[in-house]
Amino acid sequence: MTQAIETRYQELAESSCCLSCGTAVGHCRPEPGQVCVDLGSGRGTDVLRLAEQVGPTGHAYGLDITEAMLDKARKTATKLGVENATFLRSELEELALPDCTADWVTSNCVLNHAADKGRVWREIARILKKGGQFVVSDIYAVEPVAAEYRDDPAAIAECWAGAITKDEYLLHVQRAGLVDVRILEEGEPYAKGKARVVSFTLAGRKTPGCCSCF
Repeated sequence: MTQAIETRYQELAESSCCLSCGTAVGHCRPEPGQVCVDLGSGRGTDVLRLAEQVGPTGHAYGLDITEAMLDKARKTATKLGVENATFLRSELEELALPDCTADWVTSNCVLNHAADKGRVWREIARILKKGGQFVVSDIYAVEPVAAEYRDDPAAIAECWAGAITKDEYLLHVQRAGLVDVRILEEGEPYAKGKARVVSFTLAGRKTPGCCSCF
């Protein structure tokens, strides 16, 4: 599955097409000195925006699985002289960052690719600082996607076959121990591949308790 996703986005690294399904980063309100993480950072546009917002005393990390996207993002950061942004290769189910790293975690139409979404949300909870916040745009399926497509790497890479229902999605977030979960934006159902999906943006935070308690 990872190979199919990497192949697709390798081809899109130099494209001007939009890869998003929402406006998650626009809802983030980081302060100077804070640390932000963008999951599935692609060409790095949102990471560079966050790096500017947190200033030289803060930092922005972009995590992606596709080397071509990471290379593009690093070259852009160098060209613009951005020194407080780091781009790392990472699986969603095992984020390449220490516990309690981030004040903010964001992502735009990427988490639907992950096979184990419960683990992804536990990883988000792990890398958030206590009281840290997340804003994620993604898609959910109106009806469960047929099994023949759920296991098809090419269909998953096309951003539809990996979608789960809204109830299942929110259950994973809840089980990760994240709180104050709310939907900021929610579109109308539309056809994508062999499924009907909805784009939505949700936000929440990690409980202000013990940083290691998930």
